[in-house]
Amino acid sequence: MADVSHDEYMAIAAAREINDGDTAFIGTGLPMVAAYLAKATHAPRVNLVFESGIIDPQPVDLATGVGDYRLAHGATKIAGTFYALSLLQQGVIDIGFLGTAEIDAYGNLNSTVIGPYSRPKVRLPGSGGANDIASMAKRFVVIARLDRKRFVEKLQYLTTPGFLTGPGAREAAGLPGAGPVRVISDRAVLGFDPVSKRMQVERLYPGATLEEVQAHVAFPLPAAPSLETEPVPDARLLRLLREVIDPDGVYVTRAKVDLGS
Repeated sequence: MADVSHDEYMAIAAAREINDGDTAFIGTGLPMVAAYLAKATHAPRVNLVFESGIIDPQPVDLATGVGDYRLAHGATKIAGTFYALSLLQQGVIDIGFLGTAEIDAYGNLNSTVIGPYSRPKVRLPGSGGANDIASMAKRFVVIARLDRKRFVEKLQYLTTPGFLTGPGAREAAGLPGAGPVRVISDRAVLGFDPVSKRMQVERLYPGATLEEVQAHVAFPLPAAPSLETEPVPDARLLRLLREVIDPDGVYVTRAKVDLGS
């Protein structure tokens, strides 16, 4: 059986969040790999929107960023960032993907600052389009590696809303999107309890334990009532990742494998 890296599990789990026919707002890195994988497998009709305003391209090679000219190949439209973000305001984006420096139990994100705002220990890039995606997309997915410094009890700055303070808070704030639906980590897929809106463990990657996942998070993280194990991907899926979509391992760390015939 093939060994599968954490990155590969993350890319495959993220791809599963995309439904056929979705309009998906895609950024650089694993979301790009996940989007291409979804389009090559179960979601051939997904429309990909990149923050740079490149719409549904057919790139020959994997781009190294949303502004990479290779991404323009085969695009149905190139219209700039203003146009891309306006699609969020129009309510046509079904799903968006976000990274973060910090995330709390309600899926709120900090990508602005570590330490006091006026005298920061680390100044981060800020929102970019993250707040627009989290506020206006019909749902969003966070991709983040487990770390107690990242999965925190209290954010040092609230850049991007998840469920804010809990049930009803998004609606009270006038946010039309449904909020975070998954957090794709390097050991498990996390979701949110439908009543409390707090994060919970939904699927463990093979070899990972619930206790290991909980040890990397700084807030109580229960298991979902139906805790499952992520299925091991088959050889066809791994070949797509390793030989077609990201053959140079730009975003997905290679695993030591024998794919067989």
